[in-house]
Amino acid sequence: MESNEEHYSHAVIARQDRVIRLGTLLFTMIEARPGYEVAYNRWYERDHFYSGCMIGEYTLSGARYIATRDCKALRYGSSSDLSKGSFLALYWILDEHHADWDEWAVVQVNRLHEQGRMFKERDHILTGFYRYEQEYNAPGSTMPVELALDRQYAGLAAFIVDLVPGKTEQDARAFFDSVDCPGDVSLLSCPVPLDARSPADVPLSAGNHVNFVSFSVENPMDVWAERYVPFGKLIEESGIGTVRFASPFLASVFGTDTYLDQLG
Repeated sequence: MESNEEHYSHAVIARQDRVIRLGTLLFTMIEARPGYEVAYNRWYERDHFYSGCMIGEYTLSGARYIATRDCKALRYGSSSDLSKGSFLALYWILDEHHADWDEWAVVQVNRLHEQGRMFKERDHILTGFYRYEQEYNAPGSTMPVELALDRQYAGLAAFIVDLVPGKTEQDARAFFDSVDCPGDVSLLSCPVPLDARSPADVPLSAGNHVNFVSFSVENPMDVWAERYVPFGKLIEESGIGTVRFASPFLASVFGTDTYLDQLG
């Protein structure tokens, strides 16, 4: 085995050679009910972000993002309602430890329910676990996806793509392998079933679909028309699937109410 001095002299380290490696992620998109947006934001960042996820063993990192009304105006896709889903949280879970993490998380979230520490005035728009499939970098980028949530990017673009019958995640991977990465680093992932013991208000991330998240150095709204609208067209023209949901999100500013007056 090569020394760390040699190992980390390379900017790019292959996934199989990383000792800290992303295996699965939690993608949770929420809509706070009208009039409760500020309270929800404060509850989530001051309690649930940590008690529901970050204190769990094998959690690598977490981050939060917000879709303002201007972000929502840029959304596209086949979803019946693109106006919902103002708050997005992502959590990275260490490879080969999803079952361990999930066992803790199910017990923990049910405990929080029993303690009255949940938030009733909210709705899950899309909450699910996803398995790492592949990561992609823009030309010149050496960012490993494991560091993406700690990088403090300006924002991200999230795509939920419904695969056409007969297509699989391998087909999706082949397509994304063949096109330029629209952000500094992007992640393709596939759904993992939710534990049957999860709270009843958490919907299943149903259907044959993939999740593609692209992290943007720039404000994603500023490059949406240039990068992310053409990217969605490429997805649909490829024949692998239909874009159910595509949206820019801005990085949340912890400890503040930034953007909360712009959610309408």
